[in-house]
Amino acid sequence: MLCIRNGIIHDMVNPEAYEGDILMDGGKITAIGKNLDIPEGAQVYDADRKDVYPGFVDAHSHLGLDGYGIGFEGQDYNERNDICTPQLRGIDSFNPMDPSVAMAAKGGVTCVGTGPGSSNVLGGTFFAVKTAGHCVDDMIVKNPIAMKCAFGENPKRCYKDVNNYARMSTASKLREMLMRAQDYKARKEAAGDDPLKRPAFDMKLEAMIPVLEKKIPLKAHAHQANDILTAIRIAKEFDVDMTLEHCTEGHLIVDEMVKAGFPCAVGPSFGNATKVELKNKTWETPGILAAAGCQVSIITDAPVTPQQYLPLCAGFAVKAGMDPYEALKAITINPAKHLGVADRVGSLEVGKDGDVVVFEGSPMEIASKPLLVVINGEKIS
Repeated sequence: MLCIRNGIIHDMVNPEAYEGDILMDGGKITAIGKNLDIPEGAQVYDADRKDVYPGFVDAHSHLGLDGYGIGFEGQDYNERNDICTPQLRGIDSFNPMDPSVAMAAKGGVTCVGTGPGSSNVLGGTFFAVKTAGHCVDDMIVKNPIAMKCAFGENPKRCYKDVNNYARMSTASKLREMLMRAQDYKARKEAAGDDPLKRPAFDMKLEAMIPVLEKKIPLKAHAHQANDILTAIRIAKEFDVDMTLEHCTEGHLIVDEMVKAGFPCAVGPSFGNATKVELKNKTWETPGILAAAGCQVSIITDAPVTPQQYLPLCAGFAVKAGMDPYEALKAITINPAKHLGVADRVGSLEVGKDGDVVVFEGSPMEIASKPLLVVINGEKIS
């Protein structure tokens, strides 16, 4: 049992912070209020009026799938021998003992959505995971959370010599997989309990059924405006759920983004434009989309931006004009909703996981640092 006393609580439910205590037991938040009665034997941390936040959440990362400082031996987030690999599961590449995972936790990032990269039209499933532990199965918040798909330059570049030279080819391959999955699902259902009538087992098509049933969304990698619109078009054609990932040129098609109504994960926005589809990259994008009414998450795309610097990315967005409270939402409750895990993380509420960070100063300021990180009610640092 752990109690954080005398903190300035930013619970991400109320826009205004307030002074109070947080009591955790059994990995969950059990009480929030001022001058709580502390049970005998509980650990007590005096926040001394420092700022207290929910653990930060990243909606789009490759944490644990790209070995820190290793190279090929640790690069386990892209399978480049097949352009459509929906049967792959990101959890099977995750290394919880990679140094980057502990770095994320120490920086106050307590939950991430991580999984395959964007070399393939369909890359496999993402999952939500805590950043503390030694066995990924014990760290899982939800698995799977989404099916990764990709538009734009990456599938073109990776498969340009093997039948994927143009954007329309990428789109056609995704449509083909969705159509084949629809047919496979229909034949399975028509067969009922008769094994002789069932179609031959197809692991790829089996993996696509949860998408068709809206149990998980397509997680659509799309930077350029036309690629974002193609992703939206295909989602509407097949009546599937979708989250829009990166959205680099989302600020150029704001009305269409709002009309589509899909959650937006914006970033990585730090650094120079390393390819053509990033030429309009700007820190203004998340603020513009949030002000228009989109549900915005700010992302690192780690290792592109190191995972522990997620709060600083929100700070850069504020510097570019984003409302500070919206920026905090973009690294807490919004990504939790984006990942489908807002029942457990993203805000400080009774019944949710005991993921809490105490900061000296705003986490969005470069000189600030976490004084305490708690994951599942246990002190990490």
